[in-house]
Amino acid sequence: MRSHRDQARLFGMPRDSFDWTLFLTASALAVIGVINLYSATSVARAALSDIYIQQVYWLVLGGILGAVVAVIDYRHYERLGYLLYGIGIVFLVLVFILGKDIRGSSRWIAIGSFGFQPSEFMKLFLIIALAKYLHDDPRTEARTLKDLIAPAALTAVPTFLILKQPDLGTALIHLFIFVTVCLLTRIRWQTIVGIVVSAGIFIPLWWTYMMKDYQKQRIEVFLNPEANLLGSGWHAHHARVAIGAGGWKGQGFMQGTQNQFLFLPDQHSDFPFAVFAEDWGFFGCLVLVALYGFLVLWAIRIAATAKDRFGAVLAIGVGALIFWHAVFNLGMVTGILPVVGVTLPLFSAGGSSVLTIMLGIGLLMNVSMRRFWVSPTRTTSLLSRG
Repeated sequence: MRSHRDQARLFGMPRDSFDWTLFLTASALAVIGVINLYSATSVARAALSDIYIQQVYWLVLGGILGAVVAVIDYRHYERLGYLLYGIGIVFLVLVFILGKDIRGSSRWIAIGSFGFQPSEFMKLFLIIALAKYLHDDPRTEARTLKDLIAPAALTAVPTFLILKQPDLGTALIHLFIFVTVCLLTRIRWQTIVGIVVSAGIFIPLWWTYMMKDYQKQRIEVFLNPEANLLGSGWHAHHARVAIGAGGWKGQGFMQGTQNQFLFLPDQHSDFPFAVFAEDWGFFGCLVLVALYGFLVLWAIRIAATAKDRFGAVLAIGVGALIFWHAVFNLGMVTGILPVVGVTLPLFSAGGSSVLTIMLGIGLLMNVSMRRFWVSPTRTTSLLSRG
């Protein structure tokens, strides 16, 4: 007969199928992130002095919500996929009515003293909607451009609304989540060529008619890093200086001069990696990047062992969310990519961003724990084989 542990795994009991690897990796990133925020705001203005404490509160709340998301069988999210997507679209529209303007962008909805950013949560709603679509349309033959119209439309609506806020970085994250999910399906090479040609036509039009002046300046600074060092190039320049100052071993915890003398702007939100690099150097950065890489690879592993297509796409979607956030943030801080204002998962301060990542971790845990679940109709026959 099967052991009690094997029977528990068949029934999907969380106690025995809890993914400790996922939990410990995410926890390590969160703890390092809080310690780094303490360093980043240690000599900052009074308004930022307790931001690391706020981060702990958000992580605790995110952990509770993530646990709730993990406990509920993820197939319920499949049934509610389009409803959740619709709710997300409604909140994106409400941003233009109730939105709070910060630095020329209206991205937050304020309710009293509480504010949240709907575009952050829309990332998860989009992942769930795309997963539901592919689950309901499980074809194996190569897809044509016509077959991609529906998932592309699901992506285009929130992406367009987010671009109008404007928030280029978050819009790109939605777009790259869609591209990553599409990689799960077979696509005809003619379709890929058509997409590339369409993008080549759209990008010049987007640059001319849709991009804001400050967004163009960021790209121009990326192409010419020495231009306008006292203006739009200030952020990227001092981030690179901080990373270089860290050397191999770093200057020590809370000893980075770029951070301590306040040369590094937005060190708690967009540029926490520069603070970390200056404090801990190349070897510390290597550990941090390895943790992110391992987390993404673990998400792929969960997807590969998921018991259905919906679970697999969920896992890939969350993995893509974490991957592209890390790529864009690390890329803009190191000068490999233009500055687009994308947060570093579990490292950057911010309530909506932290909650989104923690809920995504909850979805990953959900799929991981139910890899061993067997429907009740099959349980008796499986147990009798022992």
